[in-house]
Amino acid sequence: MRRLLPLAALLPPTLWLAACSTPQPPKRPASNSRIVVQQPTPTAPSRPSWQPAPVKADGVAVPGGRRHTVKRGETGLAIAKAYGVPWGRIATANRLDRDSVIQVGQQLFIPIGAQPQQQAGRPAPNSSQTRPGQTRPSQAGTQSAGGFALDVDDAISGSAPAAEGNAPPRPQVPPTQAAATVPQLSWPVDGRVLLSRYGPKAGGRYNDGINIKTTKGATVRSAADGEVVYVGDAIAGFGLMILIRHPGGTVSAYGHLEDALVDRGAKVQRGQPIARAGSSGSASEPQLHFQLRQGRRTLDPVLYLPR
Repeated sequence: MRRLLPLAALLPPTLWLAACSTPQPPKRPASNSRIVVQQPTPTAPSRPSWQPAPVKADGVAVPGGRRHTVKRGETGLAIAKAYGVPWGRIATANRLDRDSVIQVGQQLFIPIGAQPQQQAGRPAPNSSQTRPGQTRPSQAGTQSAGGFALDVDDAISGSAPAAEGNAPPRPQVPPTQAAATVPQLSWPVDGRVLLSRYGPKAGGRYNDGINIKTTKGATVRSAADGEVVYVGDAIAGFGLMILIRHPGGTVSAYGHLEDALVDRGAKVQRGQPIARAGSSGSASEPQLHFQLRQGRRTLDPVLYLPR
């Protein structure tokens, strides 16, 4: 008589496992337990890889000025302030353009003496012709600028630290390609009420940017990815100001700030907080002065900001 095998013996092993591993319902947390959600850690702005060095105006006397040897950690702007000579004038005397990077050990001629005559059609920095958000330098402003009225272009071109060895030249951007190289922007503050628009104003004044109405202490954010090239209050009229250089050569400027949250040399991302708004400089109420620049050419920010 043949024995009948149990049904389990006739099934393949894989089905045994399936039968033994019946899925269990997910465990629910106890009613008195708390669910903790891990919040992302905010990224702090990167710090510069170099340390600024104080500049001593100890250049060797030569006919017409002094000859300064660039040392590690010095910038063109710091050298200019130490000697009380605008960086633009030093750059011209040494045939440097806005994209030149000074080198450690390089000798710079510092012209000391009478200023050259101002070009026709362009007022001097201390001229009676003022721009919205900009006034004549006060006594305090003159002292903080090292004896001269600092220009925004000086701050942009003279803020790069001295490079070791041969620095690669920065890419040149033809003016016709300016619009194409402006990065994607976001508004630097909440709110879009403009106190002053870009362009000519009554009385021969001119606004190189826009002035956005805001509240004191409001967060100011970087309009695009880039590197902070200037943080300071030496540019007359704008109070505390931050300049950020973006890929392609565009520079954004943020003026009338109350407090800076980043240092020179920091890498920032679009939308990242960089400052708190205020009414420093010549501003009569809390506002942000915002500029876009391609070299010495200013652009109307409204044309590039989202609608």
